Amino acid sequence: MAISDVKEYAHLTPEDVEAIGAELDAIRREIESSRGERDAKYIRNVIRLQRGLEISGRAVLFASLFPPAWFAGVALLSTAKIIENMEIGHNVMHGQWDWMNDPEIHSTSWEWDNVGPAEHWKITHNFLHHKYTNVLGMDDDIGYGLLRVTRDQRWSPFYLGQPVYNLLLQMFFEYGVAIQHLELGKVAKKKWEPGSPERIQFEQDRKLVLKKIAKQAGKDYLLFPLLTGPAFFGTLTANLTANVIRNVWTNAVIFCGHFPDGAEKFTRRDVETETQAEWYLRQMLGSANISGGRLMHFMTGNLSHQIEHHLFPDLPSNRLASIAVRVRAMCDKYDLPYTTGSLPVQYAKAWRTIMKLSLPNKYLRHTTDDAPETKSEKAFGGAPAVDPATGRRRGLRTALAEGRRRITRRKEPTLVG
Repeated sequence: MAISDVKEYAHLTPEDVEAIGAELDAIRREIESSRGERDAKYIRNVIRLQRGLEISGRAVLFASLFPPAWFAGVALLSTAKIIENMEIGHNVMHGQWDWMNDPEIHSTSWEWDNVGPAEHWKITHNFLHHKYTNVLGMDDDIGYGLLRVTRDQRWSPFYLGQPVYNLLLQMFFEYGVAIQHLELGKVAKKKWEPGSPERIQFEQDRKLVLKKIAKQAGKDYLLFPLLTGPAFFGTLTANLTANVIRNVWTNAVIFCGHFPDGAEKFTRRDVETETQAEWYLRQMLGSANISGGRLMHFMTGNLSHQIEHHLFPDLPSNRLASIAVRVRAMCDKYDLPYTTGSLPVQYAKAWRTIMKLSLPNKYLRHTTDDAPETKSEKAFGGAPAVDPATGRRRGLRTALAEGRRRITRRKEPTLVG
């Protein structure tokens, strides 16, 4: 089962948790007080780079009848779309740059380059997902209403097809984001009277989604191809390919941050009464990072620092790398896991979970309390202890490592005589 007592699972006392909260509050105050021209210059340079790449890609596609120009246009345009969605749109709409008071680079005015309306995304993502991160029944990002990613979700035959569902989801991820706010699965089960407030609100939301889809489709698949004249078909296919590349990349980054082993799930038990410090702890336990260099961090919109982003979703993305050093040191101090790995490894783990949980629990090896993708405090417990030999804290990270060693020993063949 998912975690119902975060402090017990983390092997921390209430005093430990509040101390962690105080340290993280101090980091926030420090970053907020030091924001300035260097940060503003960063985001403005990123926007200039993105627009330059997009203009270059659009220009090259005038010659998209020729394969080299087509491939160059796809590369330029897909890179521009990734940067716009990840490092600009996602982060601007989080309010990371609102302190600049720039009416263009502001969470209330930015509309990003995909079919999901910013107005809806800021509800499903900024509010629901970030407030109730990985809380079952409260965070719709747990499987996006389509995938079973924890054994706490009751199995049904529908999930047998989830490897195929996820393949389609990653290719058309922007459409998944667009319809998420509509909650079509729940709507299908409801019987609203015509003219009821719920029906009116749903119809208004649906109209906004369809309007945004029409706008994006008209731009990418009609207007820009028409502008290139004889190269219409080449430009159309290039735009479609660039959108798919952006969707697959975005899906991979998000899944690496939320569904690999070590990104835990939670129940509602303590959420409504949790303190700010307990909220911080839940973000640390429920998120995972992607290791890599500066280019990797930039192309993920710095969501490779997913743990830090979940701790401070409205702090500038260019500061997350320095924050990560301090958060990791704090995890060492309290013997907490700091879940990270390369993109291929993290994405493979997320896919393994999706493939595995397409089957009923009776075909799975681990228990519901000690599975790689979801653990609970019932797998182990107890207050933090001190190793008598070294005097060092023995907490959750040590307990997890010992659990892995026990599993490894059980798998080793027994030597006879």
